[in-house]
Amino acid sequence: MREESQIIEGRNAVLEALRAGKPIDKLFVLDGCQDGPINTIKREARKQEAPVSFVSKERLDQLSETGKHQGVLAYGAAYAYAEVEDMLRLAQERGEAPFLFLLDNIEDPHNLGAIIRTANLAGAHGVIIPKRRAVGLTSVVARTSAGALNYTPVARVTNLSATISDLKKQGMWFVCADMGGETMYDLNLTGPIGLVVGNEGEGVGRLVKEVCDYVAAIPMRGNIDSLNASVAAGVLAYEIVRQRLKG
Repeated sequence: MREESQIIEGRNAVLEALRAGKPIDKLFVLDGCQDGPINTIKREARKQEAPVSFVSKERLDQLSETGKHQGVLAYGAAYAYAEVEDMLRLAQERGEAPFLFLLDNIEDPHNLGAIIRTANLAGAHGVIIPKRRAVGLTSVVARTSAGALNYTPVARVTNLSATISDLKKQGMWFVCADMGGETMYDLNLTGPIGLVVGNEGEGVGRLVKEVCDYVAAIPMRGNIDSLNASVAAGVLAYEIVRQRLKG
């Protein structure tokens, strides 16, 4: 579902957006401000599990387009988020084993958009991202996805490890991209699968990696030690596609 991508400024506007359930990618609040309206906004943000950053007045002034932020500013998502259950339902409707992308700490909107595009072309049923330490569905992500956001649902969850554990109980299994794993060509990547990809700097976080069933390494023959996150996601995704077609 398409939404208007926008910066929401001022106490009343931000509070109304939160109470209306508008998807908020990030909320910026003046650090140290404890007055009534700001505390109400913080309470509503907690209810909505909206990511909050406490920043200086100088930072708010930099982010503000109107100069009238009143100590609070939010980024509204460019697209509405789906639920994980929507993705499983989509797989069922297609008569296919679920195939999901799960992204840990992808902070570059161009990478996220490119991965969503790859997920769509690879026939994945959805993309799952965490609420914190990750980019959301910004207008840059929407543009980079080249229209894929209209067809591929994206869900945002509080805890990626817990989400993986819940999906494992429903019969899914998970492969995590990491240089220290088994060569991807030696793994059976068929069936209901989740592909877990981290950013090129830190990779997949330890807690997330620990709940995955397999760790897959992409063979590399060059002089540098990692691929761009969106390229790594594409390489692994198409090995999954190859094995699914073969099966």
